[in-house]
Amino acid sequence: MLDFFLKSQYYKNKVAIIDCNQNYTYDELLEASKKIASTLLNGQQDLHESRVAFIVDPSFNFVAILCGIWLAGGVAVPLCVKHPYPSIKYVLEDTKAEVLIYEDSYLKLIEPVFNDFCVRTLHVESLKTQTSNLPEIDVNRRAMIVYTSGTTGRPKGVVTTHHNILAQVKSLTECWEITEHDQVLNVLPLHHVHGIIGALCCPLYAAARVEFLPKFHEALIFDVFQKQRTSVYMAVPTIYYKLITYFNTLNSKLKANINNALKTLRVMISGSGALPISTLNDWQAISGQILLERYGMTELGLVISNPLHGERRPGFIGLPMPGVTVRLTDDTNQEVHDGPGEIQIKGEGVFLEYWQNPQATASSFVDQWFKTGDIAVLENGYYKILGRNSVDIIKTGGYKVSALEIEEVLRQRPDVEDCAVVGIKNDEWGEIIGAAIINKLPMNTEELISWLKERLPNYKLPRTFLFLTELPRNVLGKIIKKEVQHQFEAL
Repeated sequence: MLDFFLKSQYYKNKVAIIDCNQNYTYDELLEASKKIASTLLNGQQDLHESRVAFIVDPSFNFVAILCGIWLAGGVAVPLCVKHPYPSIKYVLEDTKAEVLIYEDSYLKLIEPVFNDFCVRTLHVESLKTQTSNLPEIDVNRRAMIVYTSGTTGRPKGVVTTHHNILAQVKSLTECWEITEHDQVLNVLPLHHVHGIIGALCCPLYAAARVEFLPKFHEALIFDVFQKQRTSVYMAVPTIYYKLITYFNTLNSKLKANINNALKTLRVMISGSGALPISTLNDWQAISGQILLERYGMTELGLVISNPLHGERRPGFIGLPMPGVTVRLTDDTNQEVHDGPGEIQIKGEGVFLEYWQNPQATASSFVDQWFKTGDIAVLENGYYKILGRNSVDIIKTGGYKVSALEIEEVLRQRPDVEDCAVVGIKNDEWGEIIGAAIINKLPMNTEELISWLKERLPNYKLPRTFLFLTELPRNVLGKIIKKEVQHQFEAL
């Protein structure tokens, strides 16, 4: 992303960021970033990859801080604004952060830091006062540490270099044809690659415009759409579901206005979790847009995508992006041509290492291929995810069953709002299949099983059910299946 700073000189007066309806140009962003870098240096010539953590709302300040850290030679550690203090403390301890930047709204949250750590703390407003010479940064230096979602274990710090980030950004820009004429509404968390790489770094690299909202609310998002301030929109399935639910409460006149506005967007993208076909269909009915589903990981950025031009297949993640090589392998890491097999990835965007965890890094690669742990099949040239090897592939009675397939069937019922299918340890079967369901209406288990028998073979039928009012999720809306398993085991 260092190329961004060179490019920005040619787009000085072009709007880069809209933050709470205030415009900031590329020149203003560059100048603010330089001042922040100078403040961080504090008389040093180079931060030499010191970790700089920051807890700041998605905003112009966030972007300037990120760029300032990079200009000073530091490693950016964006913190999740919705995490409790123990999670913040874990990241600070793990990265051995030397600086923590915060804004007023998070002072109470991070107050224990002042006693728990010997760390330089900086308030956002103190960052834009100094100017000094800045170091030259080699593209192979570490640039950022982003933590995995931790849905299957303790979060790991994923280290990417400037070269890794640039490779990811170039691939996305080419694949989705993002240009300086695009306008991106970013409502995604910025401690995650979907928000910070896909919906922020990518449009900035292309000299496009990024807009942030003061808070997440469906009405605000639809208002931006109606004002035609967006051409590219990226979100997770949970956000599309919330927008659909809110849309259905509106009057017919407002619905019609939104219908017309949504049709003007160039592309709408979904990722960071499996997109239910029901959500895809409902959104298409509202917007006239076929959501472009893609696949990525914290360690990779975004690497597989349905095409911008051409068929977008429901339930499929699509084709390898530019600069990315994909293969499917069996349990012995031998390539299989159709699958099912584990997705393994090669490319310049693949991360450098897990932070201070050489054992985990080494075990994640085989002959320079990164082992994703996700199981897929290749059908007529398109990849389809069956699930994550550890939580979505259930081994029961000698069969390997995709939890995602069963979930998709359950979502066809009008009385199912959402669901999560998991494997539960069992002495006789290895695992039995459990289905946790958020039901809109009271459900009869016997009737439900009878309905499922008409749609699934016997070995794919859930053997036990939980009826819940909500499913455990992380901040991106991903269901934490380990917690669902624990709920079944506690029965």
